[in-house]
Amino acid sequence: MLKKVPNPIDRHVGSRVRMRRMLAGVSQEKLGEGLGLTFQQIQKYEKGSNRISASRLQQIAKMLDVPVSFFFEGAPTGDMPTGGFSDAASSAYVPDFMGSSEGVQLTKAFVRIKDSKVRRRIIDLVEALAEEGGENA
Repeated sequence: MLKKVPNPIDRHVGSRVRMRRMLAGVSQEKLGEGLGLTFQQIQKYEKGSNRISASRLQQIAKMLDVPVSFFFEGAPTGDMPTGGFSDAASSAYVPDFMGSSEGVQLTKAFVRIKDSKVRRRIIDLVEALAEEGGENA
């Protein structure tokens, strides 16, 4: 029996639901209760294994206080370039990272830093560490 692979758009929308839910500090259980669903159904939505209907997406957007369009920002379009260098390929991991607990923690902490010079220095530090790590890999 073949395992069905989730549609890339469904995966993207689900990861955006997860990211926004985590940034809002809402549990899967709480979101599910508000929608009349189990947390397992929310998990399936977030993984992209179950497609979210338009009306359900509208409800989720209202509960998480974002426009429906938020869930489609950065979605794969299917018309990616076939040759050459593509930034899209190298940044494909970004939605996965932002949907992780580490991504959410880092984002929440980073946006609390008010001094733009300090934020810039943190970015420079992380980039330097990433370059250093790349050389050792």
